[in-house]
Amino acid sequence: MKKNPFVGLAGNIGVGKTTFTEITSTNLGWSPYYESVDDNPYLGDFYADMSRWSFNLQIYFLHKRFQAHFEMSHSNGGVIQDRTIYEDVEIFARNLFQMGFMNDRDWANYRDLFKVMTSYLRKPDLIIYLKASTDTLLTRIAGRSRDYEKTIDPEYLHSLNVAYNRWVDSIDDIPVFVIETDRFNIFEDEKKLDFILNEIKKRLS
Repeated sequence: MKKNPFVGLAGNIGVGKTTFTEITSTNLGWSPYYESVDDNPYLGDFYADMSRWSFNLQIYFLHKRFQAHFEMSHSNGGVIQDRTIYEDVEIFARNLFQMGFMNDRDWANYRDLFKVMTSYLRKPDLIIYLKASTDTLLTRIAGRSRDYEKTIDPEYLHSLNVAYNRWVDSIDDIPVFVIETDRFNIFEDEKKLDFILNEIKKRLS
């Protein structure tokens, strides 16, 4: 396996990225980097008023993701990141703009800032995309009982899924490993988990 691999984990809200990051990092001896969610000062406001807070939220995520990505790029040893910086612009900010929750000025400003920041970053050696249907996402979100997620619109989740599939199909400069998770229980299906871990190592060879 490649020395000091850098793996980015991609996937929609509620798909199970944090759990997958925990288990994968433990099994492969990598350092995990998690998304700033529970301590995010904008999420509650965002779900209550997406038009007002979309730009603020995306700038916060971009800042935190750039900081983590930069640290990982200079790490000694394998690392895995719970959500990539590329999803910020290609999925969430773009989707908010297309849905009318971010105006032209903010979208252009955000996109230009993203381009400058990512020009200084090392690209991941592999992106793992955890894929799930909207119904599966809604079930998992309800199961974790985060107050600020109770008002998530199913149509919003569906639009993100569409954006994810379009983005993953367009990636041509980073290897992508797609994992269907609708019928995969990472805590119970040890055989499939072993296959996935071996496949990750193989793709990083």
